[in-house]
Amino acid sequence: MSLLCDLQINLDHEFTFFVNQDLMSEYSGFLKKTIKQSSKKKKNHKNGRIIIQLQDFPGGPEGFNLVSRFCYSNAGGISIDVSNVSILYCASQFLEMTKILCSSNLSLQTEKFLEGMFYWSWNDIVSCLKSCEQVFSHADSYGLVDKLVFGVLAKIAQNSDMSQVFASSSTSSSASASSMSPETAKNRSDSDKRSTSRSFPCKTSNEWWFDDMSSLGPKIIEKLIKNLGAFDENNDSLVLTRFLLHYLKTKVHNKSNNKLEYSGLANTAVQGVIFAAKTAFSCRKIFWVLRVLSGFSISKESRTGLETVLGEMLDQAKLDDLLIPTGGKREKGFYDVDLVVRLLKVFVRNCSSAEEEDESLRIRRMGKLIDEYLREISPDQNLKVSKFLEVAESLPDSARDWFDGLFRAIDIYLESHPNLSSEDRTKLCRCLNYKRLTLETCKQLAKNPKIPPNIAVQALKSQQLSNEALPHSREDKIKLNKTRNSRKYVEEKPILVRLKGFEMSDKLVDGFEDDIRVNLERRHWNKVMDHSEKVCKEKKSELVSRLVRHGHTHTSSNFPRLC
Repeated sequence: MSLLCDLQINLDHEFTFFVNQDLMSEYSGFLKKTIKQSSKKKKNHKNGRIIIQLQDFPGGPEGFNLVSRFCYSNAGGISIDVSNVSILYCASQFLEMTKILCSSNLSLQTEKFLEGMFYWSWNDIVSCLKSCEQVFSHADSYGLVDKLVFGVLAKIAQNSDMSQVFASSSTSSSASASSMSPETAKNRSDSDKRSTSRSFPCKTSNEWWFDDMSSLGPKIIEKLIKNLGAFDENNDSLVLTRFLLHYLKTKVHNKSNNKLEYSGLANTAVQGVIFAAKTAFSCRKIFWVLRVLSGFSISKESRTGLETVLGEMLDQAKLDDLLIPTGGKREKGFYDVDLVVRLLKVFVRNCSSAEEEDESLRIRRMGKLIDEYLREISPDQNLKVSKFLEVAESLPDSARDWFDGLFRAIDIYLESHPNLSSEDRTKLCRCLNYKRLTLETCKQLAKNPKIPPNIAVQALKSQQLSNEALPHSREDKIKLNKTRNSRKYVEEKPILVRLKGFEMSDKLVDGFEDDIRVNLERRHWNKVMDHSEKVCKEKKSELVSRLVRHGHTHTSSNFPRLC
């Protein structure tokens, strides 16, 4: 080996370089001091060579190889470009290759190259930022990341309305059209034709940079958001929120990513969604946000805030919005029922503070949706009776005009869980209001062999009591008759049913229906007769008073009998 290689550099105890100490000391202040200290102590010497251990050198062996080539070629021999300037800049700072030692030292050359970044193309700045990821800790400590982020923001400002990037949701949602970057302008028409996710189907002119920036790592993006002063709770920009959602969407299916690295960005996106929820996001979009960001370990506060926003507009949701998989162990069920229960509690609490007329409409709409939801999740073998009841009983009785839809959900559950005990089947029916079951459904319940006999009897009894308290006004009677005619109460023929321990025959069910009809007719004619007698007495009294005023003294026996 050449005697000129009197300095041994060990990188991370894995890579070894043999170089000339005088040559390297001419450009590196760090190596010059280290060699001087080693010579005095006479330690770390081997075969006349000084051995220096370097840990976490910027760029590793590739970075040191570029530096050594620079030194051996008398401050030349390498070409600085956007792909290696980050490594060279960090290596020059690490080795203290300043202009004090050499007027054209490496640090000075890299700084001059970086000063021209405002003349770089958009793609060059993004590429340079991308190269910073492998030396991020050094690049961040030396201020290089901040310089490049500032360059990126300057490029965005040249081709966008930055007031809209910083603006809150109320102003940025009505952003005016602005120009696009030179590199993406010619491809914009093609990209607009491509279909995108249902969450954000189209891009505004202020969003041309989303795809390019999505190639960067989470630390770079976090640095950019912090430089804009919009990190975490400070995010009130709709454009930045849309970018973060777009960025996180591209990372959610990448299993190689450490999801914890994205938690800060996910929390920032949540804050932006919460801030702009009522003006910029529909209920379906916020459900999409919850699905995507739940995989990035968002904080408890962020999740609670997002669920509060969702709960307040839950009546706008569709069935498939509520069908969110648990994403974990299936012992708790296939769908996240606990989430729906939490959202329902927020919805009911919000409705109680709303106007009475608006509250009634929204809560009835919610009742129909929850009945559909229960019918959809009932076949799940891991759905417990307690969870079913928790969902069904989250809404007050006023949410349902009729409980027929809820009974169908119970029927599906009992059909899907044939081994359910009699106690659990009885418990399951407690969420029904038997007085609000239509006669048709009540008959179906009584004939259902999966329904416990005591529940069937109780339902029939409640139905009879409810018919005794029928509405008295003519309008209510007409409305009730229309409802009964539409549901075909009388025409349907009952079938033979078998309940556990005894039989309920056609005669029993038909007799129950006939009793109701007879009672209704009897009460109707009694009311008609009472009303007729009352009218007759009033007419007779009026006639007597008229005759007395005209001097007639005939007794009442002389009058014709009116009633």
